[in-house]
Amino acid sequence: MADETLHRPRKRFGQNFLHDMRIIQRIVSSIAPQENEPVLEIGPGLGALTQVLLPYNPQLTAVELDRDLAAMLRQKFSGNPHFSLVEGDALQFDLHSLHVAPHSLRVVGNLPYNISTPLLFHLLSQRECIRDMHFMLQKEVVQRLAAEPGNKDYGRLSIMAQYNCRVTPLFDVPPGCFFPPPKVMSAIVRLQPCEPTLVAHNPQTLSQLVNVAFQQRRKTLRNTLKTIATEEQIVAANINPDTRAETLSVDDFVRLANQLGNNPDNGKSADQGDSSACPA
Repeated sequence: MADETLHRPRKRFGQNFLHDMRIIQRIVSSIAPQENEPVLEIGPGLGALTQVLLPYNPQLTAVELDRDLAAMLRQKFSGNPHFSLVEGDALQFDLHSLHVAPHSLRVVGNLPYNISTPLLFHLLSQRECIRDMHFMLQKEVVQRLAAEPGNKDYGRLSIMAQYNCRVTPLFDVPPGCFFPPPKVMSAIVRLQPCEPTLVAHNPQTLSQLVNVAFQQRRKTLRNTLKTIATEEQIVAANINPDTRAETLSVDDFVRLANQLGNNPDNGKSADQGDSSACPA
């Protein structure tokens, strides 16, 4: 168990330190790290997961925003040639700065709940670097990531995650495994970047479409999309304008985004290739 007396958890950083060694070992087993492969750990905190990962001898880079924790981590792991520390904000971190081979980086972390969604979008924007991601998240976020059409949890996060990745919920983690214990259940999820079944000509158009569609999720597409899509375009994508966004599959949204991109009068999109696509 990590020594919680070394550091007072800070609310503004969303700090809940994982200390249950059985859960930590289970996470590392799920990751199955290999010698010399690049690993990025986001928010290592007191280093509980770090110290279990390092004996596998990956090339581990940790990103920590809290200056006090960064100093503690340097003192604890600086003698290990496989460990390096970046003191900074993961929301601003450029994965390309690690100079890794395409689709090789393994990203892990106990993500602060207050930044988990924007951080996921930030990482997905650089998915060409990533082989897989294993995250501790609020269980509600994992349910949203994995939700299927028609489910109340299905929304923008579900679609954009599933367009970019295979989403695999692994196991739940109860509050008592943390210090201080959060008020919610947590869960581990695996995200593996993969080639979508249907490619968006312009991912920016897809993202904009999905965002607008779920701003008023209880209304029909005819109403929610009236500022960016005509009824004719919706029908041309083989979608009923009287349906709601929550009933559409990922491929439905991609077809409609491509239909918008095919309209020469639509200035909001351009027909460009998906440069971030990863191999199957």
